[in-house]
Amino acid sequence: MATTSSLLLSTLFLHSPPSSSRFSNGSFFNPSPRSLSLYPVRSKRCLRILSKLPLDDTDNDACPLLPRLSAAAVKPFLLLCTSVALSFSLFAASPAVESAAAFVVTTPRKLQTDELATVRLFQENTPSVVYITNLAVRYLIPLVSSIGFWQDAFTLDVLEVPQGSGSGFVWDKQGHIVTNYHVIRGASDLRVTLADQTTYDAKVVGFDQDKDVAVLRIDAPKDKLRPIPVGVSADLLVGQKVFAIGNPFGLDHTLTTGVISGLRREISSAATGRPIQDVIQTDAAINPGNSGGPLLDSSGTLIGINTAIYSPSGASSGVGFSIPVDTVGGIVDQLVRFGKVTRPILGIKFAPDQSVEQLGVSGVLVLDAPPTGPAGKAGLQSTKRDGYGRLILGDIITSVNGTKVTNGSDLYRILDQCKVGDEVTVEVLRGDHKEKISVTLEPKPDET
Repeated sequence: MATTSSLLLSTLFLHSPPSSSRFSNGSFFNPSPRSLSLYPVRSKRCLRILSKLPLDDTDNDACPLLPRLSAAAVKPFLLLCTSVALSFSLFAASPAVESAAAFVVTTPRKLQTDELATVRLFQENTPSVVYITNLAVRYLIPLVSSIGFWQDAFTLDVLEVPQGSGSGFVWDKQGHIVTNYHVIRGASDLRVTLADQTTYDAKVVGFDQDKDVAVLRIDAPKDKLRPIPVGVSADLLVGQKVFAIGNPFGLDHTLTTGVISGLRREISSAATGRPIQDVIQTDAAINPGNSGGPLLDSSGTLIGINTAIYSPSGASSGVGFSIPVDTVGGIVDQLVRFGKVTRPILGIKFAPDQSVEQLGVSGVLVLDAPPTGPAGKAGLQSTKRDGYGRLILGDIITSVNGTKVTNGSDLYRILDQCKVGDEVTVEVLRGDHKEKISVTLEPKPDET
């Protein structure tokens, strides 16, 4: 419609009549609004006549104005009438035009370069992120019938209910899924939902409680599995951009952004209390449900597993922690190959650090050294009570292989650098003197 109107207006402009037109009797006609009002025009019929130009006197009976005009003056006059009619039609149709314009889809606002990069990163990595549901068995108490007897006195109904959820990501085309151990802890069954909303039952391949890492496996078609690209965490810098993808509060595939706020942090495993070193600190929002999800760098490669937040309320407070991928990679490889992580231990139970501090000494107090463990075999002494009930302190470990030990974290840090079968020199404070004892490290017992 707009195109037709523009064409008509341009035609009128190019062929505008002179300011006055000569009548057949020699006088001039000035097409003012006053003169037009003197001659009521049947506009539709006049316009039809205009379409048959050139005109002759036989057409004049169709329009009352034409008998007063010569053939030379009719065309400019009718062009003016056409212009008036067109203007009126455009004015009458303007509300409809405006209402129709409301349905016109405008071109979306152009995204900036960094926005496009973020959108592309999310689209490329979302298929690698999964949603994990932790199911636990609940036994239902049999109901009592209306007459007071048990409906089923010998069996219990079993119901699987979700007791938690978290995130994970595809590790390889064989269906291995990596997540946090605390996401799957206590589960009777596990279900993994892929990005296309297909759900599969998952089996536990293995887990490492000390580092809060677990590996699951699903039987899914290979064309539905997109492994996440694995990067390196050794060369990370404070201030570089990071991206977290997960399922906070059950909201699947949520993207949050931030920067690396700190490096080489240390947190404790929620399962064993053993320290996890070289943890990445980030201000990217990590909420309940993000656990086990990937932390990515700006190129979209994996640099860590989101595992914990520092928050009194349980929600994101801008301090989140991720286990570095360099630590995760070695653990996952062992779990996939052997179903467990072979980690050396001394085979002792030790007192909380606060208790040792109250004694005014520095080191790790041995509470128990079973005789079948490495430390017990080597002769380390446990804490015990004498015949009168008085507490007799056991050995206090002050160093291992010449490295000073002031608390349990120091001891774990040293053992993480050792291998099964290594012989280490343990220096202990026994009574009022120090002794050095050689201990051969053994693997950690299997866990179920």
